[in-house]
Amino acid sequence: MTFLPWIVRETALTWGQRTYLMGVLNVTPDSFSDGGQFDTVPTALLQARQLVAAGADILDIGGQSTRPQAEEVTLEQELERVIPVVQAIRREMQVPISVDTTKAAVARAAIAAGADIVNDVSGATFDPEMLATVAELGVPIVLMHLRGTPKTMQQLTDYQDLIGEIKGFLQKQVERAIAIGIAPDKIALDPGIGFAKTYAQNLEILRQLPAIRALGYPLLVGPSRKSFIGHILNQPDPKQRVWGTAAAACAAIAGGTDILRIHDVREISEVCRVADAIWRTHSTQAAT
Repeated sequence: MTFLPWIVRETALTWGQRTYLMGVLNVTPDSFSDGGQFDTVPTALLQARQLVAAGADILDIGGQSTRPQAEEVTLEQELERVIPVVQAIRREMQVPISVDTTKAAVARAAIAAGADIVNDVSGATFDPEMLATVAELGVPIVLMHLRGTPKTMQQLTDYQDLIGEIKGFLQKQVERAIAIGIAPDKIALDPGIGFAKTYAQNLEILRQLPAIRALGYPLLVGPSRKSFIGHILNQPDPKQRVWGTAAAACAAIAGGTDILRIHDVREISEVCRVADAIWRTHSTQAAT
């Protein structure tokens, strides 16, 4: 199945030609690797500039930590964190912005403030209004696989058929999205690496990405600085996992990933250029 590009402001995201980088911008005090670093408008705006300069195609702004054991913040707290940052970035640059939220009210306010894409780590299961809101707004949505909540997810890793259950969940949410009025070519899928998955399961997802890509939708993968990389490298500091992330990014690209959600954009952008030249049949790099 081939879908039309996402036309987002001045950017056309054309699936299959190259890997796009979604730069992580957590405006939270408690995210697992950068909590508290960018939780003011000036620090977030400075980081946004740096991510774009480093090669980010999309900025993903989130005001709710989704690390294991994270507590849920109130709607008011999330709005106070996210909306001023979206507004500040949009005043200065035209980079596509996704809002990392599970709340329909935050999605609506962020789109009104200048965001373009909704990235829902619950696959639109936490808020019964999310799919209808996205359909009304007419914007793209990323649907991710998750069990439980960030607080409970790591106790919910018992799967009978890991890949089959991820595919089944995502297919069901796609069907719900389309039924409520979201255009099929405005949907992307994320298998949810690190969310209700064990170390071994994360590796299996990376090996089996073609099976998930076979659902026929653009694929987003977020391996950046995750604990499974720390386990392999015996590296407890998430910020020191950049080259482990690079290896996971290569595996993701070989498996057909379209968007990588990444903290270390400058380093991974070089990884993508080489990996795209190797694995993408129609890569412009491969033709040079």
